[in-house]
Amino acid sequence: WDAIFGRDGARWFHCGGIFSALGEQTAALAREAMAAARRHGTVVSFDLNYRPSLWKALGGPEAAAAANRSLVEHVDVLVGNEEDFSAALGYGEFGEIDLDAYAELHARVLDDYPQLQLVATSLREAHTASVNDWTGVCSTRDRFVVGPAFPRLEIFDRVGGGDSFASGLIFGLLTGFDVERALAYGVAHGALAMTTPGDTSMATRAEVERLVDGRGARVE
Repeated sequence: WDAIFGRDGARWFHCGGIFSALGEQTAALAREAMAAARRHGTVVSFDLNYRPSLWKALGGPEAAAAANRSLVEHVDVLVGNEEDFSAALGYGEFGEIDLDAYAELHARVLDDYPQLQLVATSLREAHTASVNDWTGVCSTRDRFVVGPAFPRLEIFDRVGGGDSFASGLIFGLLTGFDVERALAYGVAHGALAMTTPGDTSMATRAEVERLVDGRGARVE
């Protein structure tokens, strides 16, 4: 870790709840890496990504919340939806949730973890399996930001939309964009990823930027 973050100068370390649920020692390994990253000033992000099937053998939601709470203490940028915050971090059940409720939830998380700098959530309303409304929100310690909306987005393969949201957001922050533009990159990248097969993005930076700048899906 000292070689990766110190000698080689990695600027960002990203991990998530799926990795921390893969076995008895993976959460401890993630915590070790995060602590080393913070020692060297490397930004740490974490996607809660709760998967019940993975946590079943490790103790269920209670074990997930305990493990993730110990990890989030080392995190600068946290990504998760309402199920993640409920089951993976122990914030209780949520009913119908709107933008104001997300702003309140993010504020609670930021209050509970003073080292956090940003909390982000991708938002999806599924009209059908292939037609979804899609956007994202994030909170810093100063404000709550709502990303661009993609109403009735036509989905080809929704797997990987959340990861592409996170990676677009991270790209924007690493590039030095303000929070609004970084969030827009996350929302646009997630939208494009769901219009192609598989969970790995096929979108180019130019395609993402075309959506971020409002130029739509016109053929070029």
